[in-house]
Amino acid sequence: MTDAVAIYGGSFDPVHIGHLWIAEYALEQLPVDEVRWVPAATSPLKESGTVATDDQRIDMLRLVLSGQNGHVIDTREIDRSGVSFTVDTLEQLSSEHPNRRLFLVIGGDSLASFDRWKQPRRILELCTLAVVARGGMPSPDYTVLNDFAPAQKVSECRDAEIDMPQIEISSRDLRDRVLHSRSIRFRVPHAVEAFIQHEGLYRSAEQ
Repeated sequence: MTDAVAIYGGSFDPVHIGHLWIAEYALEQLPVDEVRWVPAATSPLKESGTVATDDQRIDMLRLVLSGQNGHVIDTREIDRSGVSFTVDTLEQLSSEHPNRRLFLVIGGDSLASFDRWKQPRRILELCTLAVVARGGMPSPDYTVLNDFAPAQKVSECRDAEIDMPQIEISSRDLRDRVLHSRSIRFRVPHAVEAFIQHEGLYRSAEQ
């Protein structure tokens, strides 16, 4: 046991190969023994269009992660009533596991908007950011953290950066492909593709 865990949040609507790659790179590069997948509660500001229910998103995660060492599904944000904020999840995890170091896996776009997160200073007290640096993309800019944490903490976040190849895939594009009857094969695990077809997800009302 390393006494450290990587927290990986997102809508996972649907979970796809890019998500799985990020989680595996996190396991390889961070000093953690576990990636804790935290599907976000449905946002009141969600984009228009058909999206999977909370239960369907959890089912898709279970289909691809069941039996996989180092991967745990944590449904606390969905189980919790009201709007969920990252700082609330970190507070809970820190209270439950006071001796475990927490890494929060985020993308470079999330880092750029970090100053607009709820209680950014507290987040950096509770965890170390592990920013995904994709090949071919600009390097993450950590200066946004300077107003919320001492230099040593910012340096820890830099050291926790996750290097991985660029993957041109997104959940939004996958939903659009399904809506327009285009293939999503090889972009999601086969079990997720079959689940989407069986449930009739991401199709217009007419379909």
